[in-house]
Amino acid sequence: MVLRRLTDGVARGIEGAVSTVSETFFEPVIRLGVTGLSRAGKTVFITGLVANLLDRGRMPQLRAHAEGRIDAVFLQPQPDDTLPRFDFENHLAAILGEDPRWPSSTRSISELRLSFRVRPSGMISGLTGPRTVHLDIVDYPGEWLLDLALMDKTYAQWSEETLKRLSLREEARDFMATARAADGSLPLEEAQAQALAASFTAYLQAARRAGWSDCTPGRFLLPGDLAGSPVLTFAPLPMPAQTSRTSLWREMGRRYESYKENVVRPFFREHFSKIDRQVVLVDAMGAIHAGPQALEDLRRTMAEILTAFRPGRNSFLSTLLLGHRVERILFAATMADHLHHTQHPKLTAIMEAMLREARDRAAFAGSLTAAMSLASVRATVEEEVTRHGETVEAVRGRLLSSGRQVAMYPGELPSDPSRLLSPAREGVQRWLDAEFALMTFAPARVLLKPGEGPPHIRLDRAAEFLIGDRL
Repeated sequence: MVLRRLTDGVARGIEGAVSTVSETFFEPVIRLGVTGLSRAGKTVFITGLVANLLDRGRMPQLRAHAEGRIDAVFLQPQPDDTLPRFDFENHLAAILGEDPRWPSSTRSISELRLSFRVRPSGMISGLTGPRTVHLDIVDYPGEWLLDLALMDKTYAQWSEETLKRLSLREEARDFMATARAADGSLPLEEAQAQALAASFTAYLQAARRAGWSDCTPGRFLLPGDLAGSPVLTFAPLPMPAQTSRTSLWREMGRRYESYKENVVRPFFREHFSKIDRQVVLVDAMGAIHAGPQALEDLRRTMAEILTAFRPGRNSFLSTLLLGHRVERILFAATMADHLHHTQHPKLTAIMEAMLREARDRAAFAGSLTAAMSLASVRATVEEEVTRHGETVEAVRGRLLSSGRQVAMYPGELPSDPSRLLSPAREGVQRWLDAEFALMTFAPARVLLKPGEGPPHIRLDRAAEFLIGDRL
């Protein structure tokens, strides 16, 4: 009996090993990370992408589909049993329901596996049959990605940078008064530490509502089961002249280091470091609408967090010797449907210019990068309207707040991105020669034909860039 259990165990081990090898070499897996900052539309992007990969009638730019080589696409259980499944079906039902609405935003990490049965192309097409390629989509909050920039900063550095930035913001007025009144050299009092952390959290929540991008540490906004723990009970403070081992300053620094070690590092090790392809979604239109300072904040924040990527081409030896590297990174400006299509190239150009420093660094290191503007689920139609006696190209949609149909002319984006980015870098308070409007539209009511996914803008181009080479 013991021998039988042992041999059965060996057999199961061999079967598991063979299964793993089979999947690695004969059923390749692409791990696609999807992230972005608040309101960038991560949940809608994944829902629209998966729906349009399952029903590919609106995906002409996906080459494997255009060439008729995709036999089937189907959902499967995700491979990681410890992660929640991305709730695709309910999210899609919300978008396509009788009263369409946007699904709830990302609150934690989740995963979904999509499997492709594809036929090979070229000279070997007649020699081998269809093969299976798995796409594991990993959805995680952009605020968690921001935290990776903390890994190379001490508590003193982080405090100094954060307080300098917050001193210029109205949303931080109450917290700055609290922080300046605190004497970090005095012994720790837990009630004071909790009050400082609560005030700092209130600022982060207000900053996110106001459209600021650098709302970190991210778990302060999405604490989950860490709420109230010491690892989330710290805040930036002015550095005192002297600090004892039991001082408030020292304890705040210890908790900051504990946050990096026990929250940030495990996320990087367990999830982020395994990504093959990455989408970074950016609400560029929202930042432009919010003004020059919000646009500069977005540019600086995106440049900082993208240094967390380790770009380069994967291979067996590079993975073995140098670690996992992101092969392709797509920088996507969302909500392109809030602009007439004639302005989409301008939005893409602004996106490219805003991320040029980080993008060029990634490209130099061997990672393939691209920037584009897209709409994961199109909510508007285009039309011409009269404004101040002049005909302008606008979009029409259903207002999220009231359901009323309205036309919107958001303003004319400049052909030269520097006309926006230069004033933003110089710290001007508002756009001097232009106004940019923005409305929030609900999903449009649509009736899909068989084989069609929800209407979108350039999701097929995004899919071709991200996974087309592996199909």
